[in-house]
Amino acid sequence: MPQPALKICGLRHPAQAAALAALGVDAIGVIAVPASPRFLAADRRQELFAAATASAPGCLGVLVVADPADAELEQLAAGRGHQVLQLHGEESPDRCQELRSQLGVAIWKALRIRSRQDLERAQAYGEVVDGLLLDAWVADQLGGTGHSLPLDWLSDFQPARPWWLAGGIRPETVADVLEHLRPDGLDVSSGVETSPGEKDLDRVAQLLAALGRPTSRQLI
Repeated sequence: MPQPALKICGLRHPAQAAALAALGVDAIGVIAVPASPRFLAADRRQELFAAATASAPGCLGVLVVADPADAELEQLAAGRGHQVLQLHGEESPDRCQELRSQLGVAIWKALRIRSRQDLERAQAYGEVVDGLLLDAWVADQLGGTGHSLPLDWLSDFQPARPWWLAGGIRPETVADVLEHLRPDGLDVSSGVETSPGEKDLDRVAQLLAALGRPTSRQLI
């Protein structure tokens, strides 16, 4: 059975993006939510995505946003370096479908889960997004918290789209996760950081080794 793909999220430096792509990560994420300590301003994002693409053309660029307003859509559309827009707010299925048709990029919807019942929301997005991401619910934080979902909640989770698991994934924990679950991808941020936005390349290499690189998973 193929191992899940790996996305490293919350990058702020082109040199780190290039290094991670060269190591073999499948996707890199950039945060466009101003409240995040990993936020990267719009005028710096394209350089970072370009650095990753130059290092490894197959590495996906993912831009993370939350409830984008119509006035922001020009900088979120295709042609800005990213291939995927990850929606981490309260976007409805209708809004996801609207953005998917307007922007010319793949759409992943992040769901913050605080009970088994929350997983039922995934069904509503099955036909209007290209992927789903599950993260633990933490009050007043949209992601990058390091909190993990209970694995037993996800034992029967089989959505219609590829899905990514986020929250508390580190080189030391990934084996236990994969013993219980087979997500299509793993989304990692704080588990391989020295501080918000500063990635430890050795930790990422350890994680890749634990996953048994390379992967041929179709992500979008």
